[in-house]
Amino acid sequence: MYTEQAWIYKRAALSQTKTALIDSCTGIQWSYEELTSQISKWSQYFHQQDYQKGDRIVVLSQNRIELFAILFACGMNGLIYVPLNFRLNKRELRYILDDCMPVLIICDEEHQPIGEAFSDITLALVTKTLEFSVDPSTDVNWSTTDPWMIIYTGGTTGKPKGVVLSFNAVNWNALNTITSWGLNETDCTLNYMPMFHTGGVNALCIPILMAGGTVVIGSRFQAEEALRALNTYKTTISLFVPTMYQAMLETEYYKTATFPTVKVFLAGGAPCPHSIYDRFQEKGILFKEGYGLTEAGPNNFYIESSLAYSKKGSVGKSMLFNDVKIINGEGLECGVDEVGELYISGKHLFTHYWNNNKETELTLRDGWLRSGDLAKFDLDGYYYIVGRKKEMIITGGENVYPQEVEQCLLLHKHVREAAVIGISDKKWGESVTAFVCQTVPTLSSEVELISHCKNYLGSYKVPKKIIFVEELPRTDVGKIDKKKLFELAMKEENVMTEKRGSV
Repeated sequence: MYTEQAWIYKRAALSQTKTALIDSCTGIQWSYEELTSQISKWSQYFHQQDYQKGDRIVVLSQNRIELFAILFACGMNGLIYVPLNFRLNKRELRYILDDCMPVLIICDEEHQPIGEAFSDITLALVTKTLEFSVDPSTDVNWSTTDPWMIIYTGGTTGKPKGVVLSFNAVNWNALNTITSWGLNETDCTLNYMPMFHTGGVNALCIPILMAGGTVVIGSRFQAEEALRALNTYKTTISLFVPTMYQAMLETEYYKTATFPTVKVFLAGGAPCPHSIYDRFQEKGILFKEGYGLTEAGPNNFYIESSLAYSKKGSVGKSMLFNDVKIINGEGLECGVDEVGELYISGKHLFTHYWNNNKETELTLRDGWLRSGDLAKFDLDGYYYIVGRKKEMIITGGENVYPQEVEQCLLLHKHVREAAVIGISDKKWGESVTAFVCQTVPTLSSEVELISHCKNYLGSYKVPKKIIFVEELPRTDVGKIDKKKLFELAMKEENVMTEKRGSV
């Protein structure tokens, strides 16, 4: 029973009565003993259905603690756990289902009608009544390199890709996080990250369960509710995306509350505006950023909390059991402050993309993952993520990194959010185009913000055009959807062309 794949049973033996999981919506709490009991019930159900090693089990559900029982039970039976984004439409879900070909869809009651729409696949409910007699035998011929999960990427630049994570990948990410970040059984995290995303499963939840701590699961994010839960459950470390932090900082509760048990607040999923650092620093609260991706970890770096403010924007240094390097356009390793593509290696890397050898070969080479992210490191060896390689703007032969321009715009007191893209331009190749949300509409003009940028940036980096919007389009995990920004820019250009034509 106590193989590397079934470590949760060993943890339960060591931490039998300790609280493992709490559902913040229902108040339900499971000890480690209760968690393994629920795992065994689902494991027996899968065994009774005669599912075979390698079969895919799809889950379509809001965050809830039952998903951990299903996840571990899949591992116990050699089945592959495939959580899906419940916000996708039927056509998008059909594409993924046709790609992974599951034997079962498990839904919560809210998403049962969606599950029933796919009548060619067996359906079960998360709340299914499970009879349990004896602990099922686990005679699966396991290997640590076998798949445990397939997590589909967002697909904002194309079709979603199924990222295959082995037992090795998941467990080494957890071990690396525990040892590098110093997690232990006293830690407690509050998780509102969606559990169809690697950040909602692998960033802190599985590492803290492996360490014997407590995971509190939230479902629909509400800023004040989340802040109160941090204190109610005496959390120590939690991960939120920048958009969540922006909402939390605007609440009345944040202005007066203290967070005595919180060691540090952690941001991830998207670049963090420096203004968020400033708000936490003003209150004397420790705050830092992490970096990862579905294909690696998602944890890869560590920065000491005490250094995060002096190294604002840095994700730190490579963790204990992985390596990183930055490669320039000539294929050579970069020097200090030289921007190049971030490469990552370690046992926490994904195995392959499901049914997609071409993309696998482009991404994994000689034991290194080509992240597609641009990065640099400073004289002290601390790393900074500059932006996506595909998003780098080349204007008049010069490289412009959108994140630098975005951070500049955010320095303006009237700018709440900003996003920058490159738009095809006959003269410059690409022109720097910014989308801006203001704190109050119409406070600033395009001329004023361009003038502001000229005070901080080289002339070629200054936006040629600024488009004001009420909200920036986002993916389901809080990242700015730059594909939709391109569509907005094209609409804006078409409108301007029509106006010029009518004059």
